[in-house]
Amino acid sequence: MQKTTLRQNVKDADRQWFVIDAEGKTLGQIATDIAVVLRGKHRVDFTPHADGGDHVIVLNADKVGVTGDKENRKLYYRHSGYLGNLKVQALGDVRSKTPERILEQAVSGMLPKNKLRKCYLRRLHLVVNGAENPHAAQKPQPLPTNI
Repeated sequence: MQKTTLRQNVKDADRQWFVIDAEGKTLGQIATDIAVVLRGKHRVDFTPHADGGDHVIVLNADKVGVTGDKENRKLYYRHSGYLGNLKVQALGDVRSKTPERILEQAVSGMLPKNKLRKCYLRRLHLVVNGAENPHAAQKPQPLPTNI
């Protein structure tokens, strides 16, 4: 019996679309589920060096929940590259100005730190205002939790 390794062909990949409603869900739990699907680890033909993940649409990304006192204590850092230009904001301030940044950075931190990270994040579609899906034409399926 000959064993063969199943390799993913990205050119012929049939990328699926998944949708998840983030309202009332915890930030870390929803980010891990999204990162698994974006990377493609839920697929049978997962190949670590190939970009073969699926698209994820997140509805109500601004209403994702956090536990404890993270609304005031969790800090987000930005730096322009110039001396003395480190900007520090609490999660509550980031939520009021750019709420999609919270979930985007949480998912980005759970992806591998290589050249494929940007490719993975292109397939993350965040919808902040309302629960109406602008990508309904792709017929997304609900994202299975605990993949």
